[in-house]
Amino acid sequence: MNISAKELQINEEIKDKELRIISNDGEQLGIMSASEALKIAEERNLDLVKISPQAKPPVCKIMDYGKYRFDMAKREKEARKNQKVVDIKEIRLSVNIDTHDFDTKVGHAKRFIASGDKVKVSIRFRGREMAHTNLGLEIMQRFAQSCVEFASIEKPAKLEGRQMLMFLAPKSAK
Repeated sequence: MNISAKELQINEEIKDKELRIISNDGEQLGIMSASEALKIAEERNLDLVKISPQAKPPVCKIMDYGKYRFDMAKREKEARKNQKVVDIKEIRLSVNIDTHDFDTKVGHAKRFIASGDKVKVSIRFRGREMAHTNLGLEIMQRFAQSCVEFASIEKPAKLEGRQMLMFLAPKSAK
């Protein structure tokens, strides 16, 4: 959420007749008119900021608006920095996959999960392979069994149309 997205009314923009005023150190100054509150704010070289417009009467605070915006931007930047984006990596298997290819795919899954990503394992059934979805299910179960020490099954293997999908997540996530 961007600071400019939630614009607060400041100083002369506030047109309400009665306002509840809070000083910059959190002290209640009471209910007064906008002009009186603006006068107090100017005496202290600060801004009058409407922080709660839906309250009756609206609540305004006397504060340094520039410093407030700077602090909010800094807090948002810090929150974005601590955020971890989880990607979903896809591994495609086939019904007639060979053992070495299978082991390679398990190694890829292990690497993806070690880096904190989720893994989507899929098998696409072509033509007559649709008659043998049980073979695909066996391969999926074997894949899940191979990944059991470093991953947990988030969503078990399920046939959706011509594709069978299964989701794996890092073990610590569950």
